[in-house]
Amino acid sequence: MALADMRILTVNPGSGSVRLHVVEGEEVLDAVEIGKPPGDAVDEVLSFVDRQEVDAVAHRLVHGGPVLTSPSVVSASVREAIDAAKSLAPEHVPSTEALLNRLTDLLPDTPHVVCPDTAFHHDLPEIARTYPLPARWRERWGLRRYGFHGLSFAWAVRRASELLGRSVDGLNLLVAHLSGGSSVCAVAGGRSVDTSMGFTPLEGTMMAKRSGSVDPGMLLWLLREGHVSLDELEDGLYHHSGLLGLSGTSDDTRELVRAAQAGDVNARFAMAVFEHRTRRELAAVAASLPRVDALVFTGDIGWNQPEAAEAIASGLGVLGLRGGLSRTRTHDAVISDRNAPVPVLTVQSREELSLAAAAATVL
Repeated sequence: MALADMRILTVNPGSGSVRLHVVEGEEVLDAVEIGKPPGDAVDEVLSFVDRQEVDAVAHRLVHGGPVLTSPSVVSASVREAIDAAKSLAPEHVPSTEALLNRLTDLLPDTPHVVCPDTAFHHDLPEIARTYPLPARWRERWGLRRYGFHGLSFAWAVRRASELLGRSVDGLNLLVAHLSGGSSVCAVAGGRSVDTSMGFTPLEGTMMAKRSGSVDPGMLLWLLREGHVSLDELEDGLYHHSGLLGLSGTSDDTRELVRAAQAGDVNARFAMAVFEHRTRRELAAVAASLPRVDALVFTGDIGWNQPEAAEAIASGLGVLGLRGGLSRTRTHDAVISDRNAPVPVLTVQSREELSLAAAAATVL
């Protein structure tokens, strides 16, 4: 059965919400976003799903670990691999596992497919995926850079190709997925060649509540000196850092931009650090490209927060980028001046369409 003929339910659990879509072809027939952590949203999820008639269910899996490197129909071995990956992304994978269990009970005769966000980066060049750690550690525990947000990156690359009227094979793109969790990626010929997130979704650019990359020596010092416990360290890095940690008031860029415009110094500083660290990560992964053909913003912030896109692009003159971007966010578009040496694009993140396409391909 072709994608155009299939009605697919996509299940996309985040750390603080669940997004459900019913997709047929590339048309969304029904959708809901439940603004609760997945563990608290089970009743609403089951109620929505119970009203649908679907041919398959596609589950977003943030971390596939070393085993799940492509979309896979759920089986006993797939469930074992998901269980093994829970400690790699404790904010996400347990929620996926719990929803998968409930939905397979509800729809036992419907095929379920798990689609790892890490699959897009599975073939990262060896020099980009390798941590400079002792070989015995890397080999024994599979320590490598996995990368995340692959479903979003895949859709952004496809749309950028269409908007620019160029084949994916010849494009060298910088893509910034900016949302509650944020990462950037360098894509050459449709292939991920470098990305900011690594072994877990904690590395890389600053995020809403997550710290992104910080000095590991500082973390060792905090533990060794007894200033924080391991649990306190994990909670602080995942839940009380990033925009929330710097502003002290909010992790929402919309609120922070309004507060900054009203004179809130901490809000302005939090946004400035976020923009700086995003520029820093984009410049870093750009070193893996022979040239930069375009910069693509996606994710909730990349799509809805023109102030952030403007600050990031205008600060990357070293890569040939400029500011003066359009503030229009009603449709995917090239938002830089037509004469800009490096185009800047904005693309709405459509993970549900990537999920549906991946599931249909497998089935």
